[in-house]
Amino acid sequence: MFEKLFPNVKMEDMVEATYETLYMTAVSVFGTFVLGLMLGLVLYLSGPGGMWQNKILNWLTASLVNVFRAIPFIILILLLFPFTDFLMGTIRGPGAALPALIVGGAPFYARLVEIALKEVDKGVLEAAKSMGAKYRTIIFKVLLPESMPALISGITVTAIALIGYTAVAGVIGAGGLGDFAYFYGFQRRDFDVVAFCTILIVIIVFIFQFIGDFASRKLDKR
Repeated sequence: MFEKLFPNVKMEDMVEATYETLYMTAVSVFGTFVLGLMLGLVLYLSGPGGMWQNKILNWLTASLVNVFRAIPFIILILLLFPFTDFLMGTIRGPGAALPALIVGGAPFYARLVEIALKEVDKGVLEAAKSMGAKYRTIIFKVLLPESMPALISGITVTAIALIGYTAVAGVIGAGGLGDFAYFYGFQRRDFDVVAFCTILIVIIVFIFQFIGDFASRKLDKR
């Protein structure tokens, strides 16, 4: 049955392509979480009423986030070619896609972080301040733990977007399922390969969504 539906699919090649997609996604999600969380915190803390209220810092951070959010990912990859080559020593392969994936995903996640932090009950923050808690304590002991379910939901949404970005990056030789679907499926007119790659990407999306939803529910019950 499988050979009739997907006669041109070679499982060894598919396993390697799937591994490359998972590698790019996992590393870029981690990098996006760290960088996006930092940017989101700066946006929130330097905004109106924030603990570090600073119009200039907030405007600069917001402008940086908005600019990189506005650039289509395929163009962002091309713009970052010199930086990627300098950093990774190559512009091809799964590793070379990571800078563009992180730079493309972090601004998107930063806005989700800002939204999540704004949903934290102001009364909880005021109570911590009234007890003499330092800014560091408020951020790491109150603000982030209280917003963690929303932060996890946000990174789940971002991770799914990054899976789509890896497919786009594959078109210019980054490897993974997108690369395989384009070069070994579409260009050779082997559309069963394209279909099978699509099925695998959908499965990966469902897995990430399940993990994210499970973690968010667990944290929300604490």
